[in-house]
Amino acid sequence: MRDGAAALIGEGAPSPRPRRSRAFGILWGFDAAIAAVVLFFFLLGLSDGSVSSFNIGIWLLFLLGVGGVVGGSFHLSSRGLRRPALALALVLAVPGLLYALFLLVVLIGRPRWN
Repeated sequence: MRDGAAALIGEGAPSPRPRRSRAFGILWGFDAAIAAVVLFFFLLGLSDGSVSSFNIGIWLLFLLGVGGVVGGSFHLSSRGLRRPALALALVLAVPGLLYALFLLVVLIGRPRWN
C-alpha cells in the first residue's frame, strides 16, 4: 500500500525534465543578452574592418568564452545540476550587472568628469 501512495504522490519517479529555478532563468537571460551584445559588436567589427587578422584570435577566444558560459550553464541546468549551473551563469552576469549599475549611476548622477 505504501508503494501505491508513493506512486500517486509522485515520489520515487524521476521527472522527465528537471525544472530550472527562476533565479537561473533570469541570470541566464541576462547572460544571453550579454552574449548577443558581444556577437553584435563582433559582427559590426567584421563589417567595418576593425576585426582583422591581427585581432581575430582575441575575438574568437572572447566569443568562445562567452558562448561556453551561456551554453555550459544551460547544459548543466538541463542535467539537473542547479548549483554549478547557477555558479557558471554568475561568472558572466556579475560583471555585466556591475557595468549596468555603473552606467545607471553615470546616467542618473551626471558626474563632472573634469
